[in-house]
Amino acid sequence: MAMTSDGKIATTNRTVSSFGSKRDFEHLLELRSTADAVMSGARTVGSNSVTLGPGSGRFRRMRLERGLAEYNLRIIVSGSGRIDPQAAVFRRHFSPIIVLTTEQAGAARLESLRAVADEVKICGRREIDFPHAFQWLRRRWGVKRLLCEGGGELNGALFRAGLVNELHLTVCPKIFGGHDAPTIADGEGALKLADATGLRLKSVKRVADEFFVVYEVKSRRK
Repeated sequence: MAMTSDGKIATTNRTVSSFGSKRDFEHLLELRSTADAVMSGARTVGSNSVTLGPGSGRFRRMRLERGLAEYNLRIIVSGSGRIDPQAAVFRRHFSPIIVLTTEQAGAARLESLRAVADEVKICGRREIDFPHAFQWLRRRWGVKRLLCEGGGELNGALFRAGLVNELHLTVCPKIFGGHDAPTIADGEGALKLADATGLRLKSVKRVADEFFVVYEVKSRRK
C-alpha cells in the first residue's frame, strides 16, 4: 500500500488514489511478480484503469524465473456483488478472473458477474468468510502466495481475520487530510489495544522523498 504522510490512501472523495512515484509503481509490479494471485476490492478496480496484471515482459520473466506462471490470477472482492462488468479488468483476457462475494449479491448480479469472470465464488451469507475463501483458493486454484492491493476495507477485514503475514508500505510526501479519507485498514477496526495487529519492522529504505517499509505481522496470542 502507498499512503500519504498522514496515513491516507485516497482523498475524501476518492478521486485521487494514485500518488506514488514511478519507483513505487515498479515496486508494486515487483511484488506482483512474487505472487500466485493479486487481489483487490471492487471499488479499487472500478475506479481506476486497473487490470491486476504482471506488467511488462521484464516482470513476466521475473515470474517465470521464480517458477510461477507468466500471468498471475486476478481476484476481485465484493460482498454485495456491485462490480462494474465494464471495468477495465474484465476487458483484458490474459489470465483468469475470480470474484469472491456473498449471498447478498443476488441472482441478477451473480448472473452479470458470471458473464465476465472465470469463476464467481459465494463465501458467506452477509460477509465474506476469508479463511474459507483462502482455503478454497489454495485447493481450487493452487494459490499459495497472495498479494492484496486494497482498498482499506478489504485490508481491514484481512487484518481482523489474522490472514496477513507481511505489509509493504510506501510512505509518500503528501498530506491529504480529511476525517473521511480512507486509510490502509478501514472498516470495523480494533476497539481496544489488545485487538490491535502488532507489527515487527523488517526493513526500511529511502528513495528520494519516499520511504519503503516492510513489516512482518506478529502472531496473535491465543
